[in-house]
Amino acid sequence: MSTGDADGPAPRRRGRPSRTEGPGGPDARSRILQAARAQFAERGYDKTSVRAIAKAADVDAALVHHYFGTKDEVFAAAVELSFEPALALREILGGPAGGLGERLARYFIGIWENPVSRGPLLAVLRSALTHEAAADVLRGFVLRRLLERIAAELDVPDPTFRAELAASHMIGIAVLRYVVRAEPLASADPERIVAMVAPTLQRYLTDR
Repeated sequence: MSTGDADGPAPRRRGRPSRTEGPGGPDARSRILQAARAQFAERGYDKTSVRAIAKAADVDAALVHHYFGTKDEVFAAAVELSFEPALALREILGGPAGGLGERLARYFIGIWENPVSRGPLLAVLRSALTHEAAADVLRGFVLRRLLERIAAELDVPDPTFRAELAASHMIGIAVLRYVVRAEPLASADPERIVAMVAPTLQRYLTDR
């Protein structure tokens, strides 16, 4: 006798979407990613499950595993969605080297000032402070996917160390301004922050 009526449908094989999966198709991955970002923002890393993400996206949990694998990988994809790294690199590296610090500072503050991306990023930071898996995702993304790739394009020694210094500076600002909400930083004009931070980032990454 099937237990589907009492306990829901039997689990499907992990990583294999069903041929009859109604909500699947080209838009399923995008729905899952948007649902994951919302769930992590609202509930944090620890309290968000793959099953909850699947329910919010109106798909089977097997489809989440199929597209993203583990919960950590879904989390990493949600982080990437907020940062949009490919666009960022084009914008940051696409101008004169003398303006790199300002472009990086403006990009970073702009992400946090955008209400659409701020919620998920707050979830990332809060989760990273208490959960090692979330901290690893944040480290890996900020360093390997963004700052190290920027530093690697520059003719400077110790690019990894420089990337870490820049990351620590920007993440520290994010924690104090958007998580702790320490004054006067929390209510400071974003342009003032950019103007004061840009020269330091420039020095970290270019020695100038």
